[in-house]
Amino acid sequence: MSNVSVLGLGAMGSRMASHLLKAGHSVTVWNRTPEAAAVLEALRAIQASTPKEAVICADFVIAMLRDDKASRTVWLSSDGALAGMKKNAIAIESSTLTPGWTRELGGAMSERGIAFLEAPVAGSRPQAEAAKLIYFVGGVESVLEQAEPILKVLGESIHYIGPVGSGALVKLATNALMGVQVTAIAELIGLLRGAGVDVARAIQVISGTAAWSPAASNVSGSMLAGQFEPQFPVELIEKDFGYVVEAAGSSAAVPTIAAAHGVFQRAKENGLGDKNMTSVVLEFIEKHS
Repeated sequence: MSNVSVLGLGAMGSRMASHLLKAGHSVTVWNRTPEAAAVLEALRAIQASTPKEAVICADFVIAMLRDDKASRTVWLSSDGALAGMKKNAIAIESSTLTPGWTRELGGAMSERGIAFLEAPVAGSRPQAEAAKLIYFVGGVESVLEQAEPILKVLGESIHYIGPVGSGALVKLATNALMGVQVTAIAELIGLLRGAGVDVARAIQVISGTAAWSPAASNVSGSMLAGQFEPQFPVELIEKDFGYVVEAAGSSAAVPTIAAAHGVFQRAKENGLGDKNMTSVVLEFIEKHS
């Protein structure tokens, strides 16, 4: 068994730490708000007061953080993780970040002689709970081979993408594809409802055609039921769309993605930021009511 540190105990990180503990690993955790560690401490996790303190004995360090800014602070500040890691440890950044930042972080790791993988995941709270995350890994394949036993505790499939930065971009592309589908289905539900069509029946018919995707069933089901408990909140997918536009260089380079980004921006501005991404349907129901 290994010594593993988990930095960030939000909806994803807390579940990852729990699986590692149940698999028999020694787990040290850190979170900006210490109260988040209470349940994990009951499972014998050790809570550290700083990222630097959390990683001193770690063989593997996993970060699951909100954005580039949080990642930079947790890894590179004076009490950040990089300052405390031992030379033979492996740093694994699983947050959804920009390719530019992950490459910069990889460079900082290299300067300190620390092996680094970017390993963002596809999947939200249910997949994290079931240890069925899908990993998109960027870095050196031999380092992935060393980290694979840890990642297999948390995910059902691990895909090597290429150099650092490529994993982040594939993750952003995946989220963009999901988000574009969400906005399209939301628009169509608003249109159908406004025209007086039986929306549930229409969706059932459409779902039997080649145009339908597996994800669309969950998305439309949430929208029709009005169930918007956060699995993937509006504010986070809006952030990811912004990262995609940044990676592309301009909105003009990705016009469909930029339009979907605008939908989530408006939803966030209208108070839906902490609701599930499917709550954007409310924007279109109101327009067509």
